[in-house]
Amino acid sequence: MARFRIIGISFDHMHMGDLLRMVHAHPDAEIAGIFDPDRTKMLDALKTFGLPEDRVFTDLDAAMAAGPYDMAILCAATADHAAYTERLAPHAVHIFVEKPFAASVADARRMIAAMDGTGKRLAINWPLRWVESHVTAKRLIDEGLIGELREVHFSDGNRGPLYHLADKVEVTPEEVERRKPGSWWYRKSSGGGSLLDYLGYGATLGTWYMGGDAPLEVTCVVDDTPGIEVDQHAIAVLRYAHGLSRMETRWGTFTDPWTHQPQPTCGFTFVGTDGTIASPDYADHVTVQTRARPERHSTPADPLPEGERNPIEYVLGRIARGEPVDGPLDPGLCLTAQRIVDTAALSAEAKRTLQLVP
Repeated sequence: MARFRIIGISFDHMHMGDLLRMVHAHPDAEIAGIFDPDRTKMLDALKTFGLPEDRVFTDLDAAMAAGPYDMAILCAATADHAAYTERLAPHAVHIFVEKPFAASVADARRMIAAMDGTGKRLAINWPLRWVESHVTAKRLIDEGLIGELREVHFSDGNRGPLYHLADKVEVTPEEVERRKPGSWWYRKSSGGGSLLDYLGYGATLGTWYMGGDAPLEVTCVVDDTPGIEVDQHAIAVLRYAHGLSRMETRWGTFTDPWTHQPQPTCGFTFVGTDGTIASPDYADHVTVQTRARPERHSTPADPLPEGERNPIEYVLGRIARGEPVDGPLDPGLCLTAQRIVDTAALSAEAKRTLQLVP
């Protein structure tokens, strides 16, 4: 018998297939159920993982009544995260939310409040947390290799959220255009847009790298494409007490970074008092400069240790040991990042610099 019974909630986000694959591969976990109001969204998972019909639900109450479950993986549209969390919390399950955290600071606080007193964990997954180069950069920063960290610069995105399915299966441009009108990714009311999709990555991991520090104010601009109600390109400048950081998000990169790294390069650049580190997405190394060795030189990326090779392995390990989740998965740290995202969105709308929202 599997130690952890896990249910997948909503297939709005294409990462559900990736996460269920991690559950399926885990020796102590099983896919105990899947739910989505639209059965067709679950057909690939049903076939891929050989799930019996009694584990497939289109009614949430029926799905939860068929428990108990140990953890729910939530891959709903961003605007629905808070409502789903509030419905799931009374069922005494740990809740694993696929990024972004929430559509707003208010929703993020609703999610945290819903889990308070349940004795269960709320974890927010940011896939870039499991990129070896970015984890290596964190180690080097914490070891003081580049002195005190002063700036975190982030540029990231992809060709667009509809160009790939689970496991990065590619979709033709013609199919992308056909799907756009009905996709939540392109609806503002559902939490769509590149800013909400990707700025959370930079703000969350950036806060992790910065040791929890928050900026004082944010300035952000976004594009305005006729016929598209959400942004597809955003640039935010964060002013900290110790310097400026720049974060850029884009749907429409020349290539996807997991196939061919585009230009501008997707990833992070760190500036410290004694050096710099460049950490591209999915790279097998980071590039370093220090005062002692100012020429650019490569440092191999550390392999992820057993128990932290993917988010499911990590979170289930923490649950088994009775330990809290930390770093970018910690809701407290993610709340600081959500404040950055909210301020950026408000700044873009107001077309001026704003102090960080409380």
